[in-house]
Amino acid sequence: MTNHIALFEPLMPANTGNIARTCAGTNTELHLIEPLGFSTDDKYLKRAGLDYWDKVKITYHKNLPAFLETIPDMSKLYLVSKFAEKTYTDPDYSNVNEDHYFLFGKETTGLPENFMRQNAEKCIRIPQNDDHIRALNLSNTAAIVVYEALRQQGFPQLDRTHLYENDKLK
Repeated sequence: MTNHIALFEPLMPANTGNIARTCAGTNTELHLIEPLGFSTDDKYLKRAGLDYWDKVKITYHKNLPAFLETIPDMSKLYLVSKFAEKTYTDPDYSNVNEDHYFLFGKETTGLPENFMRQNAEKCIRIPQNDDHIRALNLSNTAAIVVYEALRQQGFPQLDRTHLYENDKLK
């Protein structure tokens, strides 16, 4: 099956482009929940995603309820928030026969507060020093979370070794 990254009303094209690059490199599907704060034709998005945008399976959703309707097993939905109690390493993502969905909020306001309260058991966080920063960068957070899922899954369908002929690296 597949890992999925979903972005709720993303505002910054560079973050979305960087996340698209991560999705391309990890065979992760990207879901963009409208409205977007930019055009997907935006020059900044193309610069950030450059050669990778067309290599990513992207699904656009009109709103959050439309996205949620596409998830076959809601127990595999994880809401990423700095306000969560559980850390991102707590859930078991190891079953490669299941889809795992990681939903990230808008850069400025996160996910809707009421939605977060109704789904508190689905919330996960990356530990951080809140005294020094408001939040980690969205694209960095998405990469950390998806790579934890992939690590637990044994990095399926990813090249685990990369040999360079010219460098004789083995």
